[in-house]
Amino acid sequence: MQSSFQQKEVLTDIFAQVKDVEEQIFGVILEIFRKEKIQDCIQYLSDKGNQRHLEQQILQRGVNYKQYDVRNNVKQITNVLKKLKDHDFNNKNYSSELNYLSSSSLINSIKYNKQIIEFLVFLVQLTSLDTILIQCGSNSLYLLVQIKVDLRNKNFQKIRIKNTELVEANFVRCNLSGSELDNVNISGINLNGAQLFNCKWKNIRIHELNILDGHFSYVNSVCFSPDGATLASGSLDKSIRLWDVKSGQQMAKLDGQKHNVRSVCFSPDGNTLASGNDDNSIRLWDVKSGQQKAKLDGHSETVCSVCFSPDGNALASSSDDNSIRLWDVNTGQQKAKLDGHTSIVQSVCFSPDGNTLASGSDDNSIRLWDVQTKKNKAKLDGHDNWVISVCFSPDGNTLASGSLDQSISLWDVKTGQQKAKLDGHTSTVNSVCFSPDGNTLASGSHDKSIRLWDVKTGLQKAKLDGHTSIVQSVCFSPDRNTLASGSHDMSIRLWDVKTQQQQAQLDGHTNDVNSVCFSPDGNTLASGSADQSICLWDVKSGQQKAKLDNHTTDVNSVCFSTDGNTLASSSEDNSICLWDFKSGQQKAQLDGHTNDVNSVCFSPDGNTLASGSADQSICLWDVKSGQQKAKLNNHTNDVNSVCFSPDGNTLASGSHDKSIRLWDVKTEQQKAQLNGHTHYVYSVCFSPDGNTLASGSHDKSIRLWDVKTGQQKAQLDGHTNDVYQVCFSPDGNTLASGGGNQFGGGDCSIRLWDIKTGQQKAKLDGHTNYVYSVCFSPDGNTLASGSCDQSIRLWDVQNVKEITSADKNYSNILAQFKAPLSQNNPLSLSNNITIIRISQTLLFQAQGALIFKGDFINYQGYDLRQLFKSKGSCFLEDLKEQQI
Repeated sequence: MQSSFQQKEVLTDIFAQVKDVEEQIFGVILEIFRKEKIQDCIQYLSDKGNQRHLEQQILQRGVNYKQYDVRNNVKQITNVLKKLKDHDFNNKNYSSELNYLSSSSLINSIKYNKQIIEFLVFLVQLTSLDTILIQCGSNSLYLLVQIKVDLRNKNFQKIRIKNTELVEANFVRCNLSGSELDNVNISGINLNGAQLFNCKWKNIRIHELNILDGHFSYVNSVCFSPDGATLASGSLDKSIRLWDVKSGQQMAKLDGQKHNVRSVCFSPDGNTLASGNDDNSIRLWDVKSGQQKAKLDGHSETVCSVCFSPDGNALASSSDDNSIRLWDVNTGQQKAKLDGHTSIVQSVCFSPDGNTLASGSDDNSIRLWDVQTKKNKAKLDGHDNWVISVCFSPDGNTLASGSLDQSISLWDVKTGQQKAKLDGHTSTVNSVCFSPDGNTLASGSHDKSIRLWDVKTGLQKAKLDGHTSIVQSVCFSPDRNTLASGSHDMSIRLWDVKTQQQQAQLDGHTNDVNSVCFSPDGNTLASGSADQSICLWDVKSGQQKAKLDNHTTDVNSVCFSTDGNTLASSSEDNSICLWDFKSGQQKAQLDGHTNDVNSVCFSPDGNTLASGSADQSICLWDVKSGQQKAKLNNHTNDVNSVCFSPDGNTLASGSHDKSIRLWDVKTEQQKAQLNGHTHYVYSVCFSPDGNTLASGSHDKSIRLWDVKTGQQKAQLDGHTNDVYQVCFSPDGNTLASGGGNQFGGGDCSIRLWDIKTGQQKAKLDGHTNYVYSVCFSPDGNTLASGSCDQSIRLWDVQNVKEITSADKNYSNILAQFKAPLSQNNPLSLSNNITIIRISQTLLFQAQGALIFKGDFINYQGYDLRQLFKSKGSCFLEDLKEQQI
């Protein structure tokens, strides 16, 4: 410990020796090195003649320093490079867990010194010339990323980086041509507009590579094919999906059943997939064609678990009907029914030799069955609650069981005695799975974690956190290097067993956030996005709770019913969807509009939904029946916003026709037309007492209207561009407004207004593009905002500041840079790219990146070009072929 501490202090002292070096000198030295093609910088600088030559070159370039100062600076740089050459900083990976404390201490000591930061950039760029300092430069780049230094628009041609992490690095419009990366984690980096000619990237690690995106409800079961190339998943969204493990791409979607899928299992030859379903059936699928081969009926309740025998000829199934059944796979006929359990049988598993079948039940017991005689061989008691999962070790001598009592038990199969009890999970253990060598046991739990256990010692080896909900299923790949997990957070994640790092994750919006809305209890925030999805977020943790997919294009508006049980969403696909909030299932689809549906709003009693559309109409819908009650047709252009008064008797609408209209909900007639805005009206909102209506417009103004008289009460000016959204606080004293302009300038702010005085109370800056939506939490203390910059932000209204990770544990939020956008990359295809992304999840970005030749290979040998293409990169070879 003492040695490490001293080493850490020495490194801090080493960097301190360049804190007074003039920043410009680093750039000039690098320029001279490149011109003279210096390959061993330290050897060159150690020669006094070369030092004098370098001094003269620096002075001749017009650098306004005294010769003595330049000489001193060159000597300081030379001495520091010599010390770093033999230091751990040039030999070890400082991004690794082992060196985390050293890195953190170093970051804190240097992050505010401009000269040291410039020296780190200098070290990175030296790797393009000098092979001796590659690890030193790699660690320097890691530190720069951790310090959140603005690396945009920099010239990093031919740099050589290895054995480090560049997670969330912002390389927008950087020139990385000729760069070489080896064993580098590039998860979440922003390469938008970057130049990537003749790059050689190998052994790349990237979490986003295996994004298993497809299910829109709970993932109940995952299973690897015998060759490890395919992963099958079964879900409450009634689908089975097959995934290519290397690429993370969905290979097939198996449709046919109309009920939830509880369990999936591959046959030993990998040609057949069995599924157990809520419709009491088992289905056999041809993996190659994706077609259903057979449907096995016999159970009278939900089929919880299916398992092939080792020879593939028999299939075992367990059910809510308390029974286990054995099926002949070739004929599809039931061979036997095993009775003995007195409650639901949650799980079945064949022993490796196929002679024994284990079953776990809600009667708290495990039973072992003789497959040939169909008789019960043993009953294993020890759990204090339901047994959810059972799994044999590869040698067949040990059985693992996971239970509602939060424990895992290991049993001696021959004696039936409990060998060990593994405690650690804090909730139900849903799934247990042995690694192929039998040395490790994986478990997934209601506590959202996955744990790895040493089977011999019974000790916990690792805890894998990442899922935001129940982990329902875990499964090892045949080579034991990868663990797959399926969760109620609707994601499937792949984990590297050796490093215990997550390889894949499904989270977050990938396009403009158009609308945000708090649930009535304030615990959930719903967001609708141009990525066609609706996300539900836990406000306290900042984690995504669910992702609702059904719309086929941009989601424009989301709105909770007053009881919080129903969420409405509207889209550019002309439809409105009603969602059951608790289950995440779609309840109804309301069709009737003939153009984009821009806005939806529930009446206070929750019985009526209003929608405004680009077809110039407003529709009123009966929420229970899903039928259209009325159509209001007086606007002469797009209807952008609709809002019910607190008593539900009046509906306000704002339109592209520059007018606001008030409608009598009972008679379905127009009551008034409010004129005053000189351009599009984007948003309308009633005050909590119903006496005042606020409106926001393309004319840059906010107007307050007296609802009874229809007269304008006040005009609030302050925004310098469009006002897209207005929203009253619950007490009616404050109005929030969101504005927008294009990147790089203008008004992307949120403003808070005092309703009584009409004065601006505060201006909230942070978004980098249009603010499309603002919404107060029910207690009025938090404001949510959604933006075209693809982010959702939460603001502390009382303290007038953004809620960040330091305030409320919101993770992975990128630091904001204040440097102006530079246009140094003349080859950039478009300026309309994301410069900075604020998000709670990692997202690899490469929109408009220019790629020519080169190699981009991940550590599994997978070519990353397809990933770059999917992110909007431009391959110049393809353009050349198109021109030919």
